[in-house]
Amino acid sequence: MIKAVRGTRDLLPPDTALWNFVEAAARDVFRAYNFQEIRTPILEDLSLFQRSVGEETDIVSKEMFAWEDRGRAASEKGQMLALRPENTAGVVRAYIEHKLWERPGVQKLYYIGPQFRRERPQKGRYRQFYQIGAEAIGPPAAGSESPARDAEILEMLATLLDRLGIRDWTLELNSVGCPNDRPRYFEALRAAINPVVAQMCADCQRRAVTNPLRMFDCKVPEDQPIVSKLPRISDYLDEACREHFAEVQRILTALEVPFTINDRLVRGLDYYQRTAFEFTHGALGAQNAILGGGRYDGLSETLGGPRAPGIGFAIGEDRLVLALPGSAEALAHKPDAYIAPLGAGMNREAAKLARELRKHDLVIEMGDESFRLKKSFDTADKLGAHYVIIVGENEVASGNFALKQLGGEQQTVPRSELASRIQSHK
Repeated sequence: MIKAVRGTRDLLPPDTALWNFVEAAARDVFRAYNFQEIRTPILEDLSLFQRSVGEETDIVSKEMFAWEDRGRAASEKGQMLALRPENTAGVVRAYIEHKLWERPGVQKLYYIGPQFRRERPQKGRYRQFYQIGAEAIGPPAAGSESPARDAEILEMLATLLDRLGIRDWTLELNSVGCPNDRPRYFEALRAAINPVVAQMCADCQRRAVTNPLRMFDCKVPEDQPIVSKLPRISDYLDEACREHFAEVQRILTALEVPFTINDRLVRGLDYYQRTAFEFTHGALGAQNAILGGGRYDGLSETLGGPRAPGIGFAIGEDRLVLALPGSAEALAHKPDAYIAPLGAGMNREAAKLARELRKHDLVIEMGDESFRLKKSFDTADKLGAHYVIIVGENEVASGNFALKQLGGEQQTVPRSELASRIQSHK
């Protein structure tokens, strides 16, 4: 038997009701904040992620699904392609390719879709996983680097989590600085690391050379006492970064969005600058991050575009669904009515009635004329239908139908009133 590839899975009803609930809520909230949808390809040029995410990040060095798209001739070198491991780089690539800076204001774009990483599957983590994300990017003159933009994104996310019924979330904030203050910080960081780096894991030893900031991503328990004593980037921010971060906090306080400062928080991608953040939730256990993001003011230039400061986030939809308080069964669509054809030739009449009722936005399920009436009622009950409508020769001829509320009374209702009668009890 052929099964789904390890690290992937099928999303089945009624669980898909939770996913639809989350995505519908996200679209509603994004619309209120004037974000519009963008859909980028799942396939991208490998160099896009090497240049943006960083060649030394775990995503690019260990987790990419990448291959050569061979040219027509055997000797012709093909383009290197990758399944997207994240979506920010693709959105910024599209921003540059389509000259979106020529449109008025900050471009506020959101996406919903699958991403791919070759990593060890675990609870809430899959090789094909789903993200809901948004980016606000544009020329500085449009206000794209304003701390007000950061606060708006964070307040929008707080609104979304509240809308979904997720309580007791925690917003953790940090500033990871910018090119002006990174050199001084890296110098201090390397000075602190050099005497002890040999005691750390192989990944940290590599990161100490390539990008020491990444060592704060280390999850090896034995390394944590060393990591906890490393210099804090907050002590090395230049005045502009310090003031930017302070203003983000002031606006959030005015909006009554609670937050905590975590000066060990860094994001796992090289393009982040200044504001970095995560929303966490205790229901997810040790790996408790629901979503994260930050500012990436230099990413457009890195990819060959104009200066376009931006900030964005990605929600791990797989993990967000795990944090929902509701059940899939409670959200799943149940039929408003089950039509029970009774006797030969009644399938046609049942189909005609079903078509009429569906035009009133009712959820209708049908049985078959070969079913005994008891089987139709049993099936309707198992499906959770609210009503059963019996369609037999007498009902069709008279235009009056038996409408039975499961667990309730049975009425005779004229055909023209069936839809309104069913709707009145929804």
